[in-house]
Amino acid sequence: MAISQAMCTSFKKELLEAKHNFLASGGNSFKLALYTSSASLGAGTTAYTTSGEASGTNYTAAGAALTNINPDSSGTTGFTDFANLTFSTVTITARGALIYNDTNSDRGVCVLDFGGDKTATAGDFTITFPTADASNAIIRIA
Repeated sequence: MAISQAMCTSFKKELLEAKHNFLASGGNSFKLALYTSSASLGAGTTAYTTSGEASGTNYTAAGAALTNINPDSSGTTGFTDFANLTFSTVTITARGALIYNDTNSDRGVCVLDFGGDKTATAGDFTITFPTADASNAIIRIA
Protein backbone atom coordinates (compact mmCIF):
# COMPACT_ATOMS: atom_id res chain seq x y z
CA MET A 1 0.00 0.00 0.00
CA ALA A 2 1.17 3.52 -0.67
CA ILE A 3 0.08 7.11 -0.70
CA SER A 4 1.37 9.15 -3.63
CA GLN A 5 0.86 12.91 -3.82
CA ALA A 6 -1.16 13.59 -6.95
CA MET A 7 -4.01 15.45 -8.57
CA CYS A 8 -6.64 12.78 -9.22
CA THR A 9 -6.79 12.00 -12.94
CA SER A 10 -10.58 11.75 -12.80
CA PHE A 11 -10.66 15.28 -11.31
CA LYS A 12 -8.88 16.69 -14.38
CA LYS A 13 -11.54 15.25 -16.68
CA GLU A 14 -14.37 16.30 -14.35
CA LEU A 15 -13.18 19.91 -14.44
CA LEU A 16 -13.91 19.90 -18.16
CA GLU A 17 -17.36 18.47 -17.41
CA ALA A 18 -18.09 21.28 -14.88
CA LYS A 19 -18.47 18.87 -11.94
CA HIS A 20 -16.47 20.96 -9.45
CA ASN A 21 -17.20 24.52 -8.29
CA PHE A 22 -14.64 26.08 -5.95
CA LEU A 23 -16.36 29.43 -5.32
CA ALA A 24 -16.26 30.41 -1.65
CA SER A 25 -19.92 31.41 -1.74
CA GLY A 26 -22.33 29.13 -3.58
CA GLY A 27 -19.67 26.61 -4.62
CA ASN A 28 -19.42 22.92 -3.79
CA SER A 29 -18.50 21.66 -0.33
CA PHE A 30 -15.11 19.98 -0.13
CA LYS A 31 -13.78 17.80 2.67
CA LEU A 32 -10.43 16.42 3.76
CA ALA A 33 -10.13 12.90 5.16
CA LEU A 34 -7.00 11.52 6.85
CA TYR A 35 -5.40 8.17 5.96
CA THR A 36 -2.87 5.76 7.44
CA SER A 37 0.10 4.19 5.67
CA SER A 38 -2.13 1.17 4.89
CA ALA A 39 -4.16 3.27 2.41
CA SER A 40 -3.63 3.05 -1.32
CA LEU A 41 -4.18 6.56 -2.73
CA GLY A 42 -2.77 8.34 -5.77
CA ALA A 43 -3.60 9.70 -9.21
CA GLY A 44 -5.98 6.79 -9.83
CA THR A 45 -8.13 7.62 -6.79
CA THR A 46 -11.59 8.60 -8.01
CA ALA A 47 -13.59 9.12 -4.80
CA TYR A 48 -13.55 9.17 -1.02
CA THR A 49 -13.02 5.71 0.47
CA THR A 50 -13.03 4.37 4.01
CA SER A 51 -10.26 1.89 3.13
CA GLY A 52 -7.17 2.87 5.11
CA GLU A 53 -8.86 5.91 6.65
CA ALA A 54 -7.35 6.98 9.94
CA SER A 55 -9.32 6.62 13.15
CA GLY A 56 -8.80 8.01 16.58
CA THR A 57 -10.18 10.03 19.43
CA ASN A 58 -12.29 13.00 18.21
CA TYR A 59 -11.72 12.20 14.51
CA THR A 60 -14.91 11.56 12.57
CA ALA A 61 -14.88 9.22 9.57
CA ALA A 62 -15.05 11.15 6.27
CA GLY A 63 -12.92 13.93 7.74
CA ALA A 64 -13.89 17.57 8.03
CA ALA A 65 -15.20 20.37 5.84
CA LEU A 66 -12.77 22.69 4.11
CA THR A 67 -13.27 26.43 3.63
CA ASN A 68 -12.92 27.32 -0.06
CA ILE A 69 -10.83 30.29 -1.15
CA ASN A 70 -12.13 31.83 -4.38
CA PRO A 71 -10.28 30.78 -7.53
CA ASP A 72 -7.94 33.37 -9.00
CA SER A 73 -5.30 33.67 -11.68
CA SER A 74 -1.87 35.17 -12.14
CA GLY A 75 -0.02 35.21 -15.42
CA THR A 76 -1.05 32.05 -17.23
CA THR A 77 -1.92 30.05 -14.09
CA GLY A 78 -5.36 29.56 -12.55
CA PHE A 79 -5.42 28.43 -8.94
CA THR A 80 -7.50 27.83 -5.85
CA ASP A 81 -6.80 26.85 -2.28
CA PHE A 82 -8.44 26.24 1.10
CA ALA A 83 -8.14 27.77 4.56
CA ASN A 84 -6.01 25.80 7.02
CA LEU A 85 -7.91 22.97 8.71
CA THR A 86 -7.50 21.90 12.34
CA PHE A 87 -8.76 18.67 13.84
CA SER A 88 -9.01 19.71 17.51
CA THR A 89 -8.07 17.63 20.53
CA VAL A 90 -7.47 14.46 18.54
CA THR A 91 -5.33 11.42 19.11
CA ILE A 92 -4.50 10.18 15.63
CA THR A 93 -1.72 9.09 13.29
CA ALA A 94 -2.00 9.89 9.58
CA ARG A 95 0.31 9.40 6.59
CA GLY A 96 -1.73 11.40 4.08
CA ALA A 97 -5.08 12.90 3.12
CA LEU A 98 -7.66 13.04 0.38
CA ILE A 99 -9.47 16.21 -0.64
CA TYR A 100 -12.82 15.35 -2.16
CA ASN A 101 -16.03 16.99 -3.37
CA ASP A 102 -18.64 16.25 -0.70
CA THR A 103 -21.38 17.91 -2.78
CA ASN A 104 -20.78 15.87 -5.91
CA SER A 105 -20.67 12.13 -5.16
CA ASP A 106 -17.51 12.38 -3.00
CA ARG A 107 -15.39 12.70 -6.16
CA GLY A 108 -11.64 12.78 -5.52
CA VAL A 109 -9.73 16.02 -6.10
CA CYS A 110 -6.20 15.43 -4.87
CA VAL A 111 -4.11 13.21 -2.62
CA LEU A 112 -1.70 14.70 -0.09
CA ASP A 113 1.35 12.68 1.01
CA PHE A 114 2.73 13.85 4.37
CA GLY A 115 6.07 12.12 3.68
CA GLY A 116 5.77 10.05 6.85
CA ASP A 117 3.44 9.39 9.75
CA LYS A 118 2.25 12.51 11.56
CA THR A 119 0.77 12.14 15.03
CA ALA A 120 -1.24 14.19 17.49
CA THR A 121 -1.90 13.00 21.02
CA ALA A 122 -4.81 14.76 22.71
CA GLY A 123 -3.86 17.83 20.70
CA ASP A 124 -4.48 19.66 17.45
CA PHE A 125 -3.70 18.11 14.06
CA THR A 126 -3.46 20.99 11.59
CA ILE A 127 -3.33 20.85 7.80
CA THR A 128 -1.53 24.03 6.73
CA PHE A 129 -2.25 24.86 3.11
CA PRO A 130 0.32 26.75 1.02
CA THR A 131 -0.05 30.37 -0.01
CA ALA A 132 -2.90 30.86 -2.48
CA ASP A 133 -0.87 32.04 -5.45
CA ALA A 134 0.20 30.82 -8.88
CA SER A 135 3.39 29.20 -7.56
CA ASN A 136 2.13 27.55 -4.39
CA ALA A 137 -1.66 26.99 -4.22
CA ILE A 138 -2.76 23.40 -3.61
CA ILE A 139 -4.65 23.35 -6.94
CA ARG A 140 -2.96 25.02 -9.91
CA ILE A 141 -3.60 24.83 -13.64
CA ALA A 142 -0.79 26.24 -15.73
